[in-house]
Amino acid sequence: MKLHISKPVSNLIKESIKITGSKSESNRSLLLKALYSTINISNLSNSDDAIVMEKGLQITSGKVDIHHAGTAMRFLTSYFATQEGKEVTLTGSQRMTERPIKVLVEALQSLGADISYVKNEGYPPIRIKGKKITNNKVSLPANISSQYISSLLLTAPSLENGIELELVGKITSVPYIKMTLALLSQIGVESNFVGNTITVSPKKEVAPTNLVVESDWSSASYYYGLIALSDVGSQITLSAYKENSLQGDSVLAKIYTDFGVQTTFKENQIVLEKIQKEQLPKVTIDLANAPDIAQTIAVTCFGLGVACHLTGLHTLKIKETDRLEALHTELSKLGANITVTNETLSLEPSENIVPDVAIDTYNDHRMAMAFGPLALKTSLFINDAEVVSKSYPGYWEDFKNLGIVVKEA
Repeated sequence: MKLHISKPVSNLIKESIKITGSKSESNRSLLLKALYSTINISNLSNSDDAIVMEKGLQITSGKVDIHHAGTAMRFLTSYFATQEGKEVTLTGSQRMTERPIKVLVEALQSLGADISYVKNEGYPPIRIKGKKITNNKVSLPANISSQYISSLLLTAPSLENGIELELVGKITSVPYIKMTLALLSQIGVESNFVGNTITVSPKKEVAPTNLVVESDWSSASYYYGLIALSDVGSQITLSAYKENSLQGDSVLAKIYTDFGVQTTFKENQIVLEKIQKEQLPKVTIDLANAPDIAQTIAVTCFGLGVACHLTGLHTLKIKETDRLEALHTELSKLGANITVTNETLSLEPSENIVPDVAIDTYNDHRMAMAFGPLALKTSLFINDAEVVSKSYPGYWEDFKNLGIVVKEA
């Protein structure tokens, strides 16, 4: 599906939107529920990723196809490896077979797991024969995707001796690790994170617990972008959010003050308001702890004509697509002067935006959604716009409700 999106009648926006549960929290909670039947989950994400994760957890043998869901691939690898008697082949889309899994597989093998590669070493599909795991000491490079780390930590309490995990080097995406440990704490699991070592104690049973999933901050990022590009006085209310969020992307509230956006926490909502025109000629931001909002910020800066230098982006090259190269290609089409390396993105100020450019989305939901807010500045096409269903199926409908013109092309 190709969409044409363009300016609303007015760039002064006043609206309220309810966003479903965080994909990151939902998938963690689903894995814990599979390990402990006494757990209940509220406000679960309606994303494709959460749906395939939930379905995957119900399979006991044969093929488990998680399509484009990277989180499900990482989490289910550890889950099935530790489920005695279950034997599955874990696979996904063509892009998934190009995304590395070797670091996690080797860590699990060092614990005693029985995992083998079906085709190419280091990449899915993988064949997993579930075993009882009694070894508990393992190490991982600290600068890889935090999903590998969380995958091990989530299954740890179900193991006879828990886990003692050593992270080697500088740790990436610490908030996601802390989110995992906080969820473990909510179900009564003891853990310790000191220096570069994380220990998780075993727990055979969990008391009845209701895990309430906070709405997704990554999804909120597109409304931060929209308000930043709107007229002063614009306001969007989003629910349901907590001031003491477990999600690393909640750093948006602080980052977007540089773009004239004020965040007010009110009960279980956040109110985003454009209070002033942006003042800064250039912003420099380290996104090592929140790489998923890099695309949104880069597009915001381009739309505002603000220069930016974003760092800490090394994990973006192994996402649904190589997000740095994708941003370079698509922003360049719009007239941006942009350079990228393996872990940075630099953008020069732009005065003009080329109209009616067709943005390619590369099977990547965040590429589609990050460019949506640019509709306040110019008209553009979004190719394969339905890819948003991976994390936010109602995205384009919500944009329509804001007055943005969204039509099939």
